[in-house]
Amino acid sequence: MPKLGMREIRRAQLIDATLLTIDEAGLAGTTLATVAQRASISTGIVSHYFGDKDGLLEATMRHVLRELWQATSKRRRAARSGPRGRLRAVVAANFDAVQVSAPVMKTWLAFWSESMHKPALRRLQYVNTRRLFSNLCVDFAAVLPRAAARRAATGLAALIDGLWLRGALSGEPLDTKAALRLANDYIDLMLDAHNP
Repeated sequence: MPKLGMREIRRAQLIDATLLTIDEAGLAGTTLATVAQRASISTGIVSHYFGDKDGLLEATMRHVLRELWQATSKRRRAARSGPRGRLRAVVAANFDAVQVSAPVMKTWLAFWSESMHKPALRRLQYVNTRRLFSNLCVDFAAVLPRAAARRAATGLAALIDGLWLRGALSGEPLDTKAALRLANDYIDLMLDAHNP
């Protein structure tokens, strides 16, 4: 009989091993066997918990998305009151140290690529995209008319993704200070244009 809580421990261990394996070998080089070897357990256990490689990537991305959601929620609660502070909190969460670590960045890139071909991953990407847009819209709408708020949210989401993607593909650590400065400048431009 398995120990109480062992399932959660094993899943976390395997997700960590997946992130590190994708970081080193890419998605193509990541198999149930390579993840099992890194975690020092049998391939059968990996298969038992996740089914196949797609299930493993989906679970790993659910973990990464949960961390992003938690960082966003925590930063929004701690933000200075008002839409500007909450918008900056959303930006900061997207450039959180966890989200810009090499293993997570490479896993995001693999996920985005695979989400174009796998319905389960496409759904996760859709939920993530909608959540970001919704958070941004709510805060922009506190200052801007609805249509302008939607345009501003679309622009900021594109800026976040673009800065993140350029950083991920640069081959060097992401300059989060520069990314935050650019995104926060955009927030200021949008809000100040309607509320001088």
